[in-house]
Amino acid sequence: MMPVAAMDPTTPMGGADGMWAMTGPMWMPTQPPSLARVLGVHLQPVPLVPLLGLLALAGYAVGVLALRRRGQRWPARRGLAWLAGIAILELATTTGVEGYGMMVFSIHMAQHMALAMVVPILLALAAPHRLIIAAVPTERVALRQALARLPATPAVRALTSTPVRWSLFLASLYGVYFTPLFGALMHTVWGHNLMLLHFLLTGWLFFGPLVASSPASAPRRLTETFAGAPLHAVFGLAVLLATRPMVPFFDDPDPRWGVTALGDQTLAGSIAWVSSEVATVLVAVIILGQSLAALRRGGTSPAVDQTRSRLG
Repeated sequence: MMPVAAMDPTTPMGGADGMWAMTGPMWMPTQPPSLARVLGVHLQPVPLVPLLGLLALAGYAVGVLALRRRGQRWPARRGLAWLAGIAILELATTTGVEGYGMMVFSIHMAQHMALAMVVPILLALAAPHRLIIAAVPTERVALRQALARLPATPAVRALTSTPVRWSLFLASLYGVYFTPLFGALMHTVWGHNLMLLHFLLTGWLFFGPLVASSPASAPRRLTETFAGAPLHAVFGLAVLLATRPMVPFFDDPDPRWGVTALGDQTLAGSIAWVSSEVATVLVAVIILGQSLAALRRGGTSPAVDQTRSRLG
């Protein structure tokens, strides 16, 4: 691993605002991207996000084991969802995706979409809050009640309200890439890690209430899912159809790699657009699946009954 200061001296240094001005202990690849290099394991000198992911995996496993010791079962599908989410998080932050994502816009966008859309949906499906409550010893009644009341506290309700969730999620797209904020964050190792954590958090806040709520709220959640789809897609289309580079940080790719700024930006926009559509369909399928499962169990509600009557 080598810091930016030790990069190949023959590499073009294209200005003070782009990728070549990055500082701190960050591994930056010097060979052109290939599938093997992008997916090969290559930790950064400061692997903050991967370590947090492993801690989250260990914590979830501890909770499941605590339930098993008491003779209780935890749905395997939830455990698999958590494992899949952490696996994708690790793939996006412990491989060449991390290094090449700081030099190639399309690879960065793939990383962003994975961390902001795919990982949060899977982690929310795993219901970690329910697991924490269930894993607390039964004699700790006060703690269990406090954890159960947490989602209803004013602070959490405000943070997970629709206006706040939408504002934070859309700011991670329009506010980051269409302003100088992206370059400011990417120029340092801590700014880069902060941005990755921001993608994860805003994605969790946005998608969590859509996939982790009760089946009774299915009509509202479906409406919100499809209402947000155009706003996500417009970002991808804006990047895809732009006729000039829109993110100065990626304006000066290494010419020896055969990557052009505008061509790679077009690919990045395509990735963002397709990812938003896939996430919308995935969330809609999850919501419908939850509603159908509730109907099979006989757990209807006024909201579900109203939806059934509208469908005839």
